[in-house]
Amino acid sequence: MFLPTTREEMQKLAWDAPDIILISGDTYIDSPFIGIAVIGNWLHSKGFKVAIIAQPDVKTNDVARLGEPELFWGVSAGSMDSLISNYTALNKFRNNDDLTPGEINNRRPDRACMAYTNLIRKYFKNTKPIVLGGLEASLRRIVHYDYKNNSLRRSILFDAKADIIAYGMGEKSTLELAQCMQSKRDWKHINGICYISREKPQNAQELPSFEECEENKDKFFGAFDTFYKNACSQNGMILVQKHAERYLIHNPKQASLSTQELDEVYDLDYTREVHPYYEQFGKVKAQETMKFSITTHRGCFGECNFCSITLHQGKEVISRSKESILNEAKKITRLKDFKGYITDLGGPTANMFESKCVVNKTSGKCESKRCLFPQICKNLILGHNQQLELLKKVGALPNVKKVFISSGIRYDVVCSDDQYGQRYLDYVVENNTSGQMKIAPEHCDDKVLSLMGKPSARVLMQFIEMFNKSNSKKQFLTYYFIAAYPGCGDKEMKNLQYFIGRNLKIHPKQVQIFTPTPSTNATLMYYTEKNLSGTKIFVEKDRNNKQKQKKLVL
Repeated sequence: MFLPTTREEMQKLAWDAPDIILISGDTYIDSPFIGIAVIGNWLHSKGFKVAIIAQPDVKTNDVARLGEPELFWGVSAGSMDSLISNYTALNKFRNNDDLTPGEINNRRPDRACMAYTNLIRKYFKNTKPIVLGGLEASLRRIVHYDYKNNSLRRSILFDAKADIIAYGMGEKSTLELAQCMQSKRDWKHINGICYISREKPQNAQELPSFEECEENKDKFFGAFDTFYKNACSQNGMILVQKHAERYLIHNPKQASLSTQELDEVYDLDYTREVHPYYEQFGKVKAQETMKFSITTHRGCFGECNFCSITLHQGKEVISRSKESILNEAKKITRLKDFKGYITDLGGPTANMFESKCVVNKTSGKCESKRCLFPQICKNLILGHNQQLELLKKVGALPNVKKVFISSGIRYDVVCSDDQYGQRYLDYVVENNTSGQMKIAPEHCDDKVLSLMGKPSARVLMQFIEMFNKSNSKKQFLTYYFIAAYPGCGDKEMKNLQYFIGRNLKIHPKQVQIFTPTPSTNATLMYYTEKNLSGTKIFVEKDRNNKQKQKKLVL
């Protein structure tokens, strides 16, 4: 069902006021791929009256159209950080937005969390608490490097003048917040949140302050290193970070959802449609793929240095049950405009479904090492056979013509699976690929790959050999590469150019310039010009030279 987004809809439900109003930088698609819809439906299923205002007009009082909530406001920039959504790697404005009706990028303000919070406070003085959530708030929750300004910024909680951040995947923390606020209980103990205080809690680990980080890059390096390791720990501490005379209090992360809980979230009654109020403004391009796609799991134990998944979804891989996934697939086949094609069956990395760790039961819980780098851990039980079984079951459903995997495959994981890797690849190439399979080696120079946390180019060549064995239909591979990554200069890009010409024999089209995104290890390296061991590295920061690196391989 759709949650109300207008007063008329609220009146039909006989609501005087909602308990919670959620505001998003994306348009309102009632889809399990849209965070605000997931949180809204989740809270509604637990008995809370939830309303949504999507992409409010920042030039009017649009944000006030539903009045005030009884418990709290929930503010999100949407599925992406607003600056990453609005600007390219060279800081050029993007004219198109796939999550805005009409595809014109004119509804998502820069620093959307700040913009929406300021609007709320403009029209409602001394209002109910404002809770920031979503990717933008999650990755900007501590002192962080901001690429747009080329400087450090304070925690977004201070800059937005909000009250709370619910970081990561927010189902548990937002539900606990709602329950505490409804019963007028203290909420400051809740895991997965940040708040501001003039006092430090006991037994907290203090990070270098904003002022110290701003003055000394080594202080920032140390602060981020501690923050990152704490985020990956299953026994994380409370962190505090001083900003002038006040402290950011960063509680330990919230426990991941269990398989049963994840099923409950995805079993909710999503319409998978654009809300009629927003549909009138134009077609939403992103819906074309997400409407007939299915998420099978959350998290990724890849932990690539340029990726934000570890700090947002976590490096634990939590899979849904096959029964829940099949039930969702059946619902999709009953949609009136379903043509027989499941456009994606996967997650952050498709072939991590049902992968587990022998030692920790669920993958990704080691604090002192990574699961896939520099080698794949021997304690990892890969799930290729489980995904194969799932693909076959979904593909056998009535009215399903084909199931695609569009969310990406880790080729090094395929290569490491002596038992099922080739069998998995044979099946996927034959049945779940349309013309081309996209993979992301990112580079070929081993020094750069090491800085990325990616496997050697030798593994790529091993995968190509496996792919060629599978390729009865003469399909082909396409490759994604990154230019101007920290540690990469013209020499390394020429190495890539030579490697592509000699080994891949293609003319690459998917080459992107590295974009420093908030709170990733790669951005730490970009800003401090040091690798993760603290050794000085070259970092290309000149815009023209970045473009030159890209052109070297095009």
